Amino acid sequence: MNHIGENVVRIEADALVALADRIAGPMAGAFDAAVKLIYASSGRVVVTGMGKSGIIARKIAATLSSTGTPALFMHPVDAVHGDLGMVVRGDLVLALSASGETEEILRLLATIKRLQVPLISMTGDAVFENDASEPPATTQATHAKQEISTLAAAADVALDCSVDREACGLGLAPTASTTAMLALGDALAMALAEKRGFQEEDFANLHPGGKLGKRLARVESLMHSGEAVPRVTPQTKMPDVIYEMSRKKLGVTAVVDGEKLVGIISDGDLRRLLEKRGKDVLDLSAGECMTRDPKTVSPNEFATAALAVMEQKKITSLMVIDGDGKLEGIIHLHDLWGTEMV
Repeated sequence: MNHIGENVVRIEADALVALADRIAGPMAGAFDAAVKLIYASSGRVVVTGMGKSGIIARKIAATLSSTGTPALFMHPVDAVHGDLGMVVRGDLVLALSASGETEEILRLLATIKRLQVPLISMTGDAVFENDASEPPATTQATHAKQEISTLAAAADVALDCSVDREACGLGLAPTASTTAMLALGDALAMALAEKRGFQEEDFANLHPGGKLGKRLARVESLMHSGEAVPRVTPQTKMPDVIYEMSRKKLGVTAVVDGEKLVGIISDGDLRRLLEKRGKDVLDLSAGECMTRDPKTVSPNEFATAALAVMEQKKITSLMVIDGDGKLEGIIHLHDLWGTEMV
């Protein structure tokens, strides 16, 4: 059984290496043309496929959407029974079919052409060979080494995700072919994300939920603000400082001049002062006891960045200030525990 499992993975890995070689070589022009065609589209990428190809199509649509390229999945059977209305001028269709002869897909071609919607195909045709001696076509697959499928022939850009063999012992179950199709979809999505200049901030905006969304959360979404923020003035006497810290239960208080942060006092500061000066500390003011120029963070910063500062400086909280030094809030290590970052 171990040998079978290893063999399956090696066959699929070999299929991916061959696909990478095609993208780097004979299919480079077609791949680049597909990226440019999708990038120039003013609408959405409508991804369609039947059976196992349909499952891959759903994933490709989801990956495109999550990386800055609006996309949706359209089931070909539903499409011929009315859902084809979701395709409009300005959209682009990415059609997946291992054989390139899937009947449900081919029935969509007339409407796609009538709407003048660009079509990119992803099929198992051996359209491009790695030992090709001439440059690949940048649009329709006119440099095929054999008779190509109906879908590939009808496409504005035909992409080749063919494999030498399936990993199935019978050579029937879609295995290596669906792996190659999935990888080719990911390659398109990542090339488009790079071309669009898709950044971590953009990714965060599209992933507000789940563990990933928590990891990309902003400080402003987790911080304490308003009346929940412990604050005193530099003139506040230490008994009142201690009361404010105890009342807000964050183990620290901000010292503000108006709305501007000028320092902090933590429970650690209090312990050190008491060890050094005893009860005389109670006669001092916050301004005399505070730590000046404390570590701070911007409300627009990622919470992971705030956590990194806390870990580096071995502190449990950070004051949140805007660009002018105005106190906006406070973020505590406890606030990050629920995000699964700690």
